[in-house]
Amino acid sequence: GRRDDYTIARGGGGGDAPAENAPRPLREKAERLRRMTRERKEREERVARETKEGGEGDEGRGPMNVLLFYADDWRHDTLGAAGNPIVKTPVLDALANEGVRFTENCVTTSICWVSRATLYSGQYLARHHFEMLGRGRTLTANGRKKEMGFEVPQNETIYSLLKKKAGYAVGHAGKLGLWVEMDRSLNFDFMVDEDGWHWRKLGDRMWHITEKNTADALRFLITRDKRKPFFLNVAYFATHAVDGDKRQYMPQNASMAMYENDTIPVPVTATDEAWNKMPPFFGEYNEGRTRWRWRFDAPDKHQSMMKNYYRMASEVDTSVGIILKHLEQQGQLNNTLIIFTTDNGNFHAEHGLADKWYPHQESIRVPLIVKDPRMSPQFKGTTNDDFTLNIDLAATILGAAGLDPLPSMMGRDMSVLYRDGGLRSSTAAAR
Repeated sequence: GRRDDYTIARGGGGGDAPAENAPRPLREKAERLRRMTRERKEREERVARETKEGGEGDEGRGPMNVLLFYADDWRHDTLGAAGNPIVKTPVLDALANEGVRFTENCVTTSICWVSRATLYSGQYLARHHFEMLGRGRTLTANGRKKEMGFEVPQNETIYSLLKKKAGYAVGHAGKLGLWVEMDRSLNFDFMVDEDGWHWRKLGDRMWHITEKNTADALRFLITRDKRKPFFLNVAYFATHAVDGDKRQYMPQNASMAMYENDTIPVPVTATDEAWNKMPPFFGEYNEGRTRWRWRFDAPDKHQSMMKNYYRMASEVDTSVGIILKHLEQQGQLNNTLIIFTTDNGNFHAEHGLADKWYPHQESIRVPLIVKDPRMSPQFKGTTNDDFTLNIDLAATILGAAGLDPLPSMMGRDMSVLYRDGGLRSSTAAAR
């Protein structure tokens, strides 16, 4: 079958040139692919050059800010804009209407800490090796085991590159998600790591973690060095459950009236028949099955869990709106690349499972919304079905700051898909 343009641009098409006596259609196709690859490379170089020079039509704008909203355990269709008939996400829907929503965006490994290591490094798990939370991979030498931790050099993370090479004020508010020590002076100007809880007493008040994420993000935006462009990762813990707490999802009190009278549709594959078709290693004590029992093994429990999950998603949506409003008040909204995405998807009882880990669509396919001041007008309010991956985030973020990705990074700058007419404009004529 035909391979999409971005797959070809990622190096997936072309192959060896056909022999001169090959059928004419094959020779023509090979020539088109070579032309597309050449034009794609020229376009990427032009986009990078324009970014460093101030962008298309934005002379004198100055360096662009980058604001990443990075939620947790949130799959591609937990958005009103994605056609979900229940969940209310008006702010993210509006963001999609002002930018591009990538409908086939996936993570390369559906595990919290692996995805975060990929975000910070721009690398697949096979290269960054951060296999286990808090430990990384374990190697054995001379009969002794050694936990390697986060093996990516600290001066090669997106945080460090933006801070040290691009001169950005760099902030992180929320879940870092590695459970290893990061060199804060090298990576951050502002860093608050919140992980693993929904409600906690801090000082003299009870905080919900999404409220705390919001407050920390605003604190960075207020106190940052205004002489510098900024990068901020608002890394929400929502919609992750609190592992080990039988309630799992604990929204804010003000959200409890939401979805009260709704009936959450039960997935068509949430059946014993679907579970019994899973491979043999999916036993009753498989972790995904265990968590299914925590959340979805009874109809009333399924409804209650999903309503609280959606409440927490709507709370993140409200938080995004608060932060964007503050950015607008600072006069920086139109000079900021805004990205909303998540670390992995989530089973909502499909295949008799809960949580993530496995390579089903529910687990690996995640939302990606991009609003970029450099975006060509025809792409605003559109969807894009090119196959994008979370390894592309690092290159895209660095590109917005005028930096080239490191040779160790494995993704592509996604802005080629919506800038200067987009990648397809150069390939359409070649077909």
